[in-house]
Amino acid sequence: MNITTIGLDIAKNVFQIHGADANGKIVFRKQLKRVQVLAFFANLSPCLVGLEACGGAHYWARELLKLGHDARLISPQFVKPYVKGNKNDANDAEAICEAVGRPSMRFVPIKNIEQQDIQMLHRVRSGLVKERTAQANRLRGLLSEYGIVIGRGLTQLRKCLPEILEDAENNLTLAARQIFADLQQQLIELDKQVSVYGEKILVLHRSSEVCKTIGTVPGIGPITATALLASLGDGKAFEKAGQVPAWLA
Repeated sequence: MNITTIGLDIAKNVFQIHGADANGKIVFRKQLKRVQVLAFFANLSPCLVGLEACGGAHYWARELLKLGHDARLISPQFVKPYVKGNKNDANDAEAICEAVGRPSMRFVPIKNIEQQDIQMLHRVRSGLVKERTAQANRLRGLLSEYGIVIGRGLTQLRKCLPEILEDAENNLTLAARQIFADLQQQLIELDKQVSVYGEKILVLHRSSEVCKTIGTVPGIGPITATALLASLGDGKAFEKAGQVPAWLA
């Protein structure tokens, strides 16, 4: 088969692929189970493979690069104009195949495994911060039902909770006092976890020359510097500095 370009629509279990030759003529359309994908591409001559930049795309792009293919990630918004007819896996794969071959197409830099590790670190910490905020709001809301109002901010909540639990004159029942004590302990545990992941980010920042360089910019600390490292890598995917803020936006 004289295949030069392939559109790969990835999924959890069943993948859709669309292959075309140098003239844009359709060579094949087929579905592959997840376990069949790499074996299929291993038996193909190197070609241009397009994928939408979505969950799991960076992993598949790296694996295709290992097999000698030219894997390119495309933002879904740039694929959408090429979709013909109703949106389905087959039409999406065809649209990706057509979009990846466009000379003016802009591609998403493929993250290496280290960048994904950093990105996961940030996502876990961000999730814990959101859980802590939700827990604090839950505590405030429940306390207000008992006529107890605490000032805004985690600092105020941490300071006031022990006093509230020890105050025998605030009319809290034994059952309510125990529940608030449990919620307080959960908040303490979330504080510890956020602190642990924050320390991991600090260690990463101190060990990375790229992060140290980014950190010299006024207003950028360890969290922002490591987040930029996860997003931009070494920055070689960008020809001009002005492309970076445009891509982040």
